[in-house]
Amino acid sequence: MPIPSFQRFHLPPASNSSLLVTGGAGYIGTHTLLELIRAGYQPVVLDDFSNGSHLALKRVESLAGHTLQVVEGSITDTGLLDAMFSSAAEHGSPIQAVVHFAGLKSVGESVAKPLDYYQTNVAGTLTLLQAMERAHVHTIVFSSSATVYGIPLAQPYTESHPIAPVNPYGSTKAIVEQILRDWCAAHPAHRATCLRYFNPIGAHPSGMLGEAPEGIPNNLFPFITQVAVGKRPHLNVFGNDYPTVDGTGVRDYIHVVDLAIGHVKALEHSRRATTGFVAINLGTGRGTSVLELLHAFQTVSGQAIPYEFQPRRPGDIAECWADPSTAEALLGWKATRTLEDMCADGWRWQSQNPNGYEP
Repeated sequence: MPIPSFQRFHLPPASNSSLLVTGGAGYIGTHTLLELIRAGYQPVVLDDFSNGSHLALKRVESLAGHTLQVVEGSITDTGLLDAMFSSAAEHGSPIQAVVHFAGLKSVGESVAKPLDYYQTNVAGTLTLLQAMERAHVHTIVFSSSATVYGIPLAQPYTESHPIAPVNPYGSTKAIVEQILRDWCAAHPAHRATCLRYFNPIGAHPSGMLGEAPEGIPNNLFPFITQVAVGKRPHLNVFGNDYPTVDGTGVRDYIHVVDLAIGHVKALEHSRRATTGFVAINLGTGRGTSVLELLHAFQTVSGQAIPYEFQPRRPGDIAECWADPSTAEALLGWKATRTLEDMCADGWRWQSQNPNGYEP
């Protein structure tokens, strides 16, 4: 199946470090692309741009001094996937591994539209894995989530915590993890690293890349930055009666650049791994309350953030944070950027790009 849109891009010289990055135009994907390029990888991006931005990819190219190969399309498109793998091989740069970000990602939306989430996140990943098998690509790094754990039985979460997601989004991540576990068990050459993210926030320190949610943000930090830039009148804080340091919910916030570097480390680990499947927490190991994050942002930015307390949301838990020791032991990775760094970089992005990637 010909795909002229792919062949129009300049392909890199033959390399053993060519990668397919699905969902590479999104928030975490763009930051990871930059770190992958800097580490010497040659990423090919597949994205349907439902949550991604063409301009963001142009900014990655500007920051990296590197031309990206970009295909607009879906991981559910079998013919497109086959054509991408074969075209890369024909041009002398066969894809060696996949970094898989593509998927739907809103917990609330997943409750309202569960079939869409299972179709895209689960069936789409199956289609991708089948295409990888036909192309003899045996390594994948998967964008998983701490939502696979569900209600915490103990803190911090370790990778041995029971998997018991409480919403369809988390269930799709858990199902894909099980598929990857079985995929690795079926063949000794297969390698799958599932990175269970906690709460990525912040932006690239250049101010050129950051989080740009469509409509009302689902997550706390972009809501804070949008209040700071005048797009929202105030922040709603859901719950001030939790058994926490100040009554507000506690989460493990991690700088998106630290998270991106974790993907590079995961790829390096896959080259020397002796076992096929591994799941790894990526977090700081520290919990921060809503009000602590809010006050840190106000201090760093100099912006007042008005807020109002609202009742707890159904399904929210009081606190959660990661035990990141497995990431340090297996990947040689640990988060190094502070909460102040997250706030400063996030504010730089939002203040310089008040409308995100829109004019």
